[in-house]
Amino acid sequence: MSVKIRLKRMGSKKRPFYRMVVADERAPRDGRYIEEIGYYNPLTKDLKLDNEKAQSWIGNGAQPTDTARALLKKSGAIN
Repeated sequence: MSVKIRLKRMGSKKRPFYRMVVADERAPRDGRYIEEIGYYNPLTKDLKLDNEKAQSWIGNGAQPTDTARALLKKSGAIN
């Protein structure tokens, strides 16, 4: 089982926000996930992440997607 840190789309049409979740790579984008580690609102540029959880999952082998990696760098969870 390969684990990814990725964004789960929420919100309504034309008003998206995203939850950053840890999920099995085989699960659908908006489907089942293991743990939620934060959220991101692209409309207000609001970003809130639990850096300790993110570092813990990365230390255990979770691979962030490109967008999730950029947001993790922005929050200071990874270098």
